[in-house]
Amino acid sequence: MKKAQKEQAENIIRLLGRVHEGIRKAVEKGQYGSAMELLSQCQESAIELGETIEAIEGEGFVTVPYLENYCEAVYQAYTLLGQSQGGVNASRVYKNLRKALIPAENSVKNDIKIRTEAVFLPYKASMWDSLESVWKAADEDPDCDAYVVPIPYYDKNPDGSFKEMHYEGDQYPEYVPVTWYEDYDFAERQPDMIFIHNPYDECNYVTSVHPFFYAKNLKQFTEKLVYIPYFILGEPDLENEESIRGMAHFCTVPGVIYADKVIVQSEAMRQAYVKVMTEFTAGRMNGETGIHSDGTLGGTGSSLDGASPNSLGLNRNGSFGDPGIRAKEEANRRYWEDKILGLGSPKVDKVLNTKKEELEIPQEWLKVIEKPDGSWKKIVFYNTSVTALLEHGEKMLKKMRDVFRVFEENRDEVALLWRPHPLIKATIESMRPELWEKYEGIVWEYKDAGWGIYDDTAELSRAIGISDAYYGDPSSVVKLCREKGILAMIQDVDTIFCI
Repeated sequence: MKKAQKEQAENIIRLLGRVHEGIRKAVEKGQYGSAMELLSQCQESAIELGETIEAIEGEGFVTVPYLENYCEAVYQAYTLLGQSQGGVNASRVYKNLRKALIPAENSVKNDIKIRTEAVFLPYKASMWDSLESVWKAADEDPDCDAYVVPIPYYDKNPDGSFKEMHYEGDQYPEYVPVTWYEDYDFAERQPDMIFIHNPYDECNYVTSVHPFFYAKNLKQFTEKLVYIPYFILGEPDLENEESIRGMAHFCTVPGVIYADKVIVQSEAMRQAYVKVMTEFTAGRMNGETGIHSDGTLGGTGSSLDGASPNSLGLNRNGSFGDPGIRAKEEANRRYWEDKILGLGSPKVDKVLNTKKEELEIPQEWLKVIEKPDGSWKKIVFYNTSVTALLEHGEKMLKKMRDVFRVFEENRDEVALLWRPHPLIKATIESMRPELWEKYEGIVWEYKDAGWGIYDDTAELSRAIGISDAYYGDPSSVVKLCREKGILAMIQDVDTIFCI
């Protein structure tokens, strides 16, 4: 039984106890009709509670006979009052009811074990690795029911309106049981925990999950909304203010604001988040951040209804509501220190637990990887990022063509595995459509040539697991490769090897 369900059962038991007081008073006043009506309500409530417990815990669960005994005591009291002409001992009626209720009360408290229901809401299958190890732990817990509910998302037009919807529920590993998002009723089930890895709500210019799955909406369905970033970052320099400010846009997002817990990759990253959010919520970083007087997040335009200022411990005027707190800064910092946890990234867990010898390699890949004698070539993971394309445009395309030329010339000894960032299409097509057409042409040329691997699957860990080196743009993949002990080299867009 879930925590909320058990609490409801305990509340019903307590309510029955209070009704007994009303029955006693009614009998004392000779109002037998009123007492009998209250007894009928007790009977109905106990029967309904027993049926609920059996539906959840199974037929014949130990608590049910105690409720049946209680119902018998209620029936006897009802019969006594119905047949009496007066003079019924009110205290005895009360004591008999209380005596029958106590075993049921104790059984609800001690025999019904709490089961946790945790729901995981990935949106892109390629980012599932940011939740997988947490899901596995929940799935293996005998007292937890874990559900994976992939959610739909949309690309956006330049004006912010939604384009086509995407759903990637069919791209998850076979060992991950997927629940169709329309089959899980959040309002009815009220899960104990909801895990998300997309923190942006309406604030991303390129993509958006379905608005139902915005953090600010999910908050109403659970007591614990947990945000785990789908990315990992280079470790912050906590002594460098500019370094901390530079990562602020990763922190000041709706997912961090609305979540009850935020899990980041390290203790140093936790301290950076705490510093950013402490200043952000106090409105001290700059004129564009902080909590505005209209209740919006500076820099994002996201409404804070239901999340702050009050839920952050701040009044509407930005002052702290508890006069007993010695300092505003201390109270604000303590809030974020409690909320943000530096427990590590599941993405790292996934990479470290991936064993090369256990991977299933597509035959098309093996044609590129294997030498004539069956041995493997050295494999280089080539990563191109959204940021580099937006920043360098045509120059980046020229760099990519040059990289492909060099690796094609050395294809007998080295296999290139090109894995572009999964959001390149949505981002470039929306923000730089003319660049997208040229980029797409390069993709088709590379695929048609057939000498290299093009990896647009959801399995990042496989690509890292078989690679001997990394080459490409600065990216969270660099940190993952280094965690795996793989040499990482960053490309320079200005260096061209063409003759």
